[in-house]
Amino acid sequence: MMILGIDHGRAKLGLAKAETPLAEPYRVIEINSQEDALEKVIEEIAKINADEIIVGVSEGEMAKEQKNFAARLKERIKLPVRTWDETLSTKDAQLNALSGGVGRKKRADMEDAFAATVMLQSYLDSQDKQNLS
Repeated sequence: MMILGIDHGRAKLGLAKAETPLAEPYRVIEINSQEDALEKVIEEIAKINADEIIVGVSEGEMAKEQKNFAARLKERIKLPVRTWDETLSTKDAQLNALSGGVGRKKRADMEDAFAATVMLQSYLDSQDKQNLS
């Protein structure tokens, strides 16, 4: 089962994917509008043959935009689309990249994908805990 994680921002989307219990950074996509974001995500879903989509949701006004994006995506595809808390995922991703020795340019270029990876890994870990219960 292929899961696509999305760190949704106003100018960029960070994408992560997981086919095993470990999430990995996939790519960062620049966007011009919410419609552009939907089209590009739908293309990526088809490219990796995703079975499930997890959209990260932060706080405040941005959370409303992220939930709206998830709802619009759900209307356009026939796959499960879920939202998941991404609070502090960018900060965690930055710390992980620094401690992992990732160079400055790659950190800057892939920061949103790293944040999507942190968020998606959190989701995957929660599913493992539910399955153990």
